[in-house]
Amino acid sequence: MNGVSRNVLQLACSIRSMSDLAFLDFDPDFESPRVMTAYDELPLWSAMFGLLMLEHVPMAGIERALDVGCGTGFPLIELAERLGPAAKVDGIDPWSPAIQRAAEKIAARETRNVTLHEGKASSLPFANATFDLIVSNLGINNFDDRVSVMRECRRVARDGATIALTTNLQGHMREFYEVFDEVLTDDESRRRLREHIEHRATIESVRALLEEGGFEVTHVVEREEVMRFATGTALFNHHFIKLGFLDAWKKVAPHRQREVFGALRDRLDAMGELRLTIPMAYVEATTTRRTTIEPSTADRT
Repeated sequence: MNGVSRNVLQLACSIRSMSDLAFLDFDPDFESPRVMTAYDELPLWSAMFGLLMLEHVPMAGIERALDVGCGTGFPLIELAERLGPAAKVDGIDPWSPAIQRAAEKIAARETRNVTLHEGKASSLPFANATFDLIVSNLGINNFDDRVSVMRECRRVARDGATIALTTNLQGHMREFYEVFDEVLTDDESRRRLREHIEHRATIESVRALLEEGGFEVTHVVEREEVMRFATGTALFNHHFIKLGFLDAWKKVAPHRQREVFGALRDRLDAMGELRLTIPMAYVEATTTRRTTIEPSTADRT
C-alpha cells in the first residue's frame, strides 16, 4: 500500500471512529414526556435492587409506609399492592415528571392506598412519628444531603419502625473501570475517575449514615448480579447507560472526550462480550432490633 492509500484509509477509519461516538452528544431533556416514558420502560437497573428489597422488607403489620425517592413508582406501587389495602403508603420525589408518570400508573392500576408527594427528602411534609416502614430503592445515591435525609426519616419514623435501603456498592462495574483507567494518559483524569468510583457506597458508609441518623442496623444482605453487553459499542449506545451513567463518565476527561471514549470503546470491543459485576446491598435498620448479618453470595458458595 502506497503512502496516499494509507493516508486515505487512516482518514476513513478516523471518520468512522468519530461518527461512532455519537452517543457522546446524547443530551436528554428530563422534563420531556417522551424521555420520561422511555425512562420508565427501562426498569432493569432499579428492578434488580427493588426485587432484592421486596424479598427482604418486612410486610406483616405495616400500617403506614413511605418510599423516599419513589421516582416513577417502582417499587412504591408494587409494595403498596403487596402490603394490601389496609396499609397506607406514601411516595415522595422532587422530580415532577416522574411523579406525574407514577400518578398515571397508580390510576391505571387503581392502586387506591398510595398517595404521591412532590418534595425533597431533606424536608419531609409529614408529622413526627408517622411511619412504621420507610424504604428507599437506590435513593441514597441521589440525595444531595444524606445526613439531613436520614434525620428527617428518623423524625417521621415511629419508635421501633424499620428503614430499608438498597444501594449499589464500590466495585460496581469494576471490569469497565479497569479498562477506563488503562486508556487514560494523565494523572488528573485518573484522579477524577478514582473519585467517581469511590463515591459509591460501602456497607460501612451506609451503616454510619443510618447510625448518625438515629437508626440501628439490624440486617444486611449483599448480592452480586451481572449486566451483559455484546460489545463496548452496545454498552455506550444502550439508552439507560446514556441516561444514568454517561454524563458522569464524560466528566472524567472533559477536554478529551472523543479521544478517550474512542480508545475506550475500541478496547472494550476487542474484548468481546462484557460481563459487568453489580454488587448490591439491602440494609435494614430500626431502633430496637439486634444486628444480624447475612453473608454475600460469594461467601455462601
